[in-house]
Amino acid sequence: MKQHFTRWLPAIAKTAVARTTDLAQNRRAVLTVAGVAALGGLAFGPTAVAAPVTSGPHAGAKAAIDLATGKRTATETVKSGLTTGSDKVPSKADRPARDRLMPHGVEGAQSRIPLDDAQLDNAKAIVKAAKESGVGERGAVIGVATSLQESKLYNLGHLGAYNDHDSEGLFQQRPSSGWGTSEQITDPEYASKAFFGALKNVGGWQDLPLTTAAQTVQVSAYPYAYAQWEEQAADIVQQVW
Repeated sequence: MKQHFTRWLPAIAKTAVARTTDLAQNRRAVLTVAGVAALGGLAFGPTAVAAPVTSGPHAGAKAAIDLATGKRTATETVKSGLTTGSDKVPSKADRPARDRLMPHGVEGAQSRIPLDDAQLDNAKAIVKAAKESGVGERGAVIGVATSLQESKLYNLGHLGAYNDHDSEGLFQQRPSSGWGTSEQITDPEYASKAFFGALKNVGGWQDLPLTTAAQTVQVSAYPYAYAQWEEQAADIVQQVW
């Protein structure tokens, strides 16, 4: 089952990610912590049936965040690698307009987290893949919002005993559900293009609310969780596009 922790999760600290030298060509930095809880939950294959919506935080998720990101102290401040306030978006003619990024507005209360360099790099990889996949600005927003919910934009490797099944990567995709090998789905480019490939198979996805489009691909136990990231995802896409 996916575990929903967004509402009670503290700001994520600057992560200490290790570059995997033998996979440098894939430009991936995979965050792995043995024996800690998975952050975002599992992404079933596109044909799976959604589990019932449940509530309540995963008991180990906070510890997973602390361990996976270097376990900061309560007095440490989080430095963001990206300004995501809507009032600080640069005004450039080539940046996508807000009505193209959020054609339906937002659904419900919005969440927001600061981003470190690793998260920003992963967001850029998702946006780049969106361009190359042909899903455009709106698809990029859906992708970034989905990853914000699933992994907080961290490229997660297998987290051991607390891993959510075999879910890994930016979108918490599962090798056992046909998303690719563990190596593939922890490559941000591959994972993003796999997500967008599935999104393009959703009929009329461009006209769907974000949470509906994302849920159709991810088949989450928390189908409405994606909506809370739409505004921050739009800010990110607008800035890095």
